[in-house]
Amino acid sequence: MFSNKTLLITGGTGTFGNALLRLLLSSCVGEIRIFSRDEKKQDDMRKRYSHPKLRFYIGDVRNKGSLIDAMRGTDFVFHAAALKQVPSCEFFPLEALHTNTLGTENMLDAAIAAGVARVIVLSTDKAVYPINAMGISKAMMEKIAIAKSRSANPSTIICCTRYGNVMGSRGSVIPLFVKQLQDGNPLTVTDPHMTRFMMTIDGAVELVLHAFKHGKPGDILVQKAPATTIETLALAMKKLFRAKNPIQIIGTRHGEKLHETLLTREEMSVSEEHGDYYRVLADNRDLNYAAYFSEGRCEVALKEDYNSHNTRQLGIDEMCELLLKVECVQLALRGEKIEV
Repeated sequence: MFSNKTLLITGGTGTFGNALLRLLLSSCVGEIRIFSRDEKKQDDMRKRYSHPKLRFYIGDVRNKGSLIDAMRGTDFVFHAAALKQVPSCEFFPLEALHTNTLGTENMLDAAIAAGVARVIVLSTDKAVYPINAMGISKAMMEKIAIAKSRSANPSTIICCTRYGNVMGSRGSVIPLFVKQLQDGNPLTVTDPHMTRFMMTIDGAVELVLHAFKHGKPGDILVQKAPATTIETLALAMKKLFRAKNPIQIIGTRHGEKLHETLLTREEMSVSEEHGDYYRVLADNRDLNYAAYFSEGRCEVALKEDYNSHNTRQLGIDEMCELLLKVECVQLALRGEKIEV
């Protein structure tokens, strides 16, 4: 499906961009364009892959002009550029707005103007019932993408994916735990009862490719994922590394939830199941709600939302198996030093 096509990955120097790049460079893709504002990471990627199909564009999604240049002649776009750190976005909410929300609008306008065939917008569980600036900016990003999907040319299909924590990604807790174990420091746990969805980077790429193949305009696609408590994750790390580092409770960080949600009750009630995935349609007019009157009020029977507390919970041994698929864990177990 990518044969001789030109792909653009915004924020392509990040964890997702590298994973998608490694997968697609071995295919018959025509050209892969990496768009980001970090010239050092681009130079590192250029040297690491040294591939004739790879091209780099320095720019910022805040600057529509730089996007227009990168979009010219592009067939497909994977939009991963974002500010992702919850505390950073809490302290600088306007920066989250400019990058995550308005930057996405710039990207979509440039893609539609260039006649791009398909755009996949990467979102997050934090956009559901958002309580922090990062989640609010991503929720608005989804709304903009869905609105643009309605007004775009029929030749441009825009859809979204949502996923939880990608294990081992930049700024996530697993590389931090690895470094703390290597340095002999306590594992800092915010709240031992806090739960998070667990998804490998390969799972994140599979979700995006599933959306690419099956997504309709305005769809939000979600992969079913297990979850675990932060305490279980820390204990699994200790078991895997045969470490005796103590666990230190430091309290919840700014803007953090106890549990994350991938689908609201309302979305679950109208979603379609596709094997390992849920699909939420942009315009489902046949909601099929069971409405009834009770004590003079019209109520709606809704399903439970899909969150990291009510999904399948992983134990310590299952977490150990999953952690062995994470690159920074593999490197650390081979004795390499991990930098966060």
